[in-house]
Amino acid sequence: MNPGKYNVIFFLLATTLLLFSCRKKEKSYIETIAINDVQLPKAKPGGWRYSHDEKFQTFEDFQKLKKVKPKPGKNIIYLQPIGEFNELQRKEIELNREYLSRFFQLETKILPDLPNTIFPKNVRRIFKDGQEQILAGYVLDSVLMKRKPKDAVVLMGITEKDLFPKPEWNYVFGQASYEDGVGVTSIYRFSDGYLSDSNFNQSLERLIKVSSHEIGHMFGISHCLNANCVMNGSNSLPETDFHFARACSLCQRKLNSSLPYDPQKRLQDLKQFFGKQHLNVELSRTEQDLNLLK
Repeated sequence: MNPGKYNVIFFLLATTLLLFSCRKKEKSYIETIAINDVQLPKAKPGGWRYSHDEKFQTFEDFQKLKKVKPKPGKNIIYLQPIGEFNELQRKEIELNREYLSRFFQLETKILPDLPNTIFPKNVRRIFKDGQEQILAGYVLDSVLMKRKPKDAVVLMGITEKDLFPKPEWNYVFGQASYEDGVGVTSIYRFSDGYLSDSNFNQSLERLIKVSSHEIGHMFGISHCLNANCVMNGSNSLPETDFHFARACSLCQRKLNSSLPYDPQKRLQDLKQFFGKQHLNVELSRTEQDLNLLK
């Protein structure tokens, strides 16, 4: 028996175990892309965070919430156009459908149009700028709730009419009933009431941000206070324009826990969309996330 031989073997085994235990744990997808999160600036007068004292929603807070989740037989996002849309507006709605299917990695369909005649006179008003506005709550409760398809996880109305949430408010970009999985977005203000080739991309970017924001709420995500993110609250179009279409790492973690998609495939799908539509700033952000995964 050679004691020296066994000492050498013991030393090699101990060294191997030590190296194995000290090996750096591989980062998760969320930990990896967190480096690309951009810190929010200090809240300024007029901004959403300045006028709303909201609680930071942790991942643990999110997990405790009762929220809408897709399940077999109830996993389709539906868009419900309401109003009279021209060819350019229909193109915008179709691109929004395509974007949402990539953002949430869920099948997304457009339902046949509903006419503006479904709105009674008592939910309409003429705003000081001269345009007609529709009470957003009526759209949710009396239109969408009654028409939500059985296989829908979410139903999002899209109207060409301006919306208002209550008499003392001027307007709202969108509104949702989160536990019911219904919401509505108006495209009116995204193009100052007139969509054209020159403002199409700006209007489209606003629509995809507001639509994904409202649907994100339906999936249980509160207004984001973690980083610049599509889930940040917004008081105005300039504030919406400032916020990214990208969901920050924390909001993506929340989303992916309810929607078990492949994060890398999702990024590839979003990259293709942003590239095709020449939304170059969002394309660059998506590429930055993808580059970290290589």
